[in-house]
Amino acid sequence: MKTIPSPIIVFITGAFVSSSCWDEWQTFFTSHGYRCLVPAWPRKDATAPELRRRQPDAHVAATRLRQLTEYYADFIAKLPEKPILIGHSMGGLLTQLLLQRDLAVAGVAIHSVPPQGVITFKWSFYRSVWGPLGYFTPVKRSFLMSFSQWQYAFTNGMPLAAQRAAYEQFAVPESKHVSRDGLTSAARIDFARPHAPLLFLAGSTDHIIPASLNYSNYRRYQHSGSVTAYRELPGRNHFVLGQPTWREDALCVLAWLQQLLTVAGAAASVPVLAEAGR
Repeated sequence: MKTIPSPIIVFITGAFVSSSCWDEWQTFFTSHGYRCLVPAWPRKDATAPELRRRQPDAHVAATRLRQLTEYYADFIAKLPEKPILIGHSMGGLLTQLLLQRDLAVAGVAIHSVPPQGVITFKWSFYRSVWGPLGYFTPVKRSFLMSFSQWQYAFTNGMPLAAQRAAYEQFAVPESKHVSRDGLTSAARIDFARPHAPLLFLAGSTDHIIPASLNYSNYRRYQHSGSVTAYRELPGRNHFVLGQPTWREDALCVLAWLQQLLTVAGAAASVPVLAEAGR
């Protein structure tokens, strides 16, 4: 018997941005009956301007991917039931890592950072991640994207004023360790393992996580009995959560979750109908 998706959603923030990037999404899904939780990353429970004022931040710089995975696993363990996970960028990878530990009833990976071994040869990807990886720079010093790096990696194609406003509102310092750990076994996914339903959303104009890289990530999943879905949306860059089209993306996710609810509800009703027919 399949489990009906939980009414709890845990939004998982990506790297380089404040958890307030989920504010509109939280309001949207709350209005549709979900209980929404947005835990900030460790050492990042502050506004983006305040976090930038702390740059360089040795505590942020020390954050590792395994630590983040356990942080979210511990957060989920305290909930009354398994949640739905919706993660963006590095949060998408964390969603994948947590799903393979059977900690959620469903997951949505929005422009997900790829797990270990999933690669691309797109130049835009390498140009975008070279700074965050911080090779040849002190790893104990946190990394803050310059505005020009933000324009290319996050807000490409947007008007200058909107790019600037997004940077001021959301850009925060990040750990170089977290970016580098995405290349290690800390980011390993067992693609043959059964998993809860997982939806990938990709954007056609994303520089840092190209749609083709998202598609490669999706295609690696091999378990035939598990639900894995993929959708590419036009005109979305990496700032997808805050673009004017964000509501369309949220509706896409909502429709997918409602479809799961319908299928699970039908499956759950079968034993009852069989009992009544005796």
